[in-house]
Amino acid sequence: MKEFALIFRLKDISDFRPSPEQMQERMNWLAGIASQNKLADKGNTLLPNTGSAKTVKRNNVVTDGAYTEIKEFISGYIVVKAETIDEAVEMAKANPIFDQVGGSIEVREVLKRD
Repeated sequence: MKEFALIFRLKDISDFRPSPEQMQERMNWLAGIASQNKLADKGNTLLPNTGSAKTVKRNNVVTDGAYTEIKEFISGYIVVKAETIDEAVEMAKANPIFDQVGGSIEVREVLKRD
């Protein structure tokens, strides 16, 4: 079985703090994946870019914040187990965030090194 990162992106900082009901829906979605033994890493929530992020570039150049040229920000991620990327996409499609606030979920295969 392969592992895939589901990377959560939001467009508006106000969407970062869900209501208790929205959070419960998201936790139920996550519990559903875990109950199938397909949750490889529960991931983490990342703070929005409010001075708590730095970007390191070539030649030891360090700038404040994440990539400011993009309109979305990464709010968190989880890692799931699936046979194919299509199966991981189906898991992502079921996330209640789409009905709650929009945003997007990027699905990327994790390179496992043995």
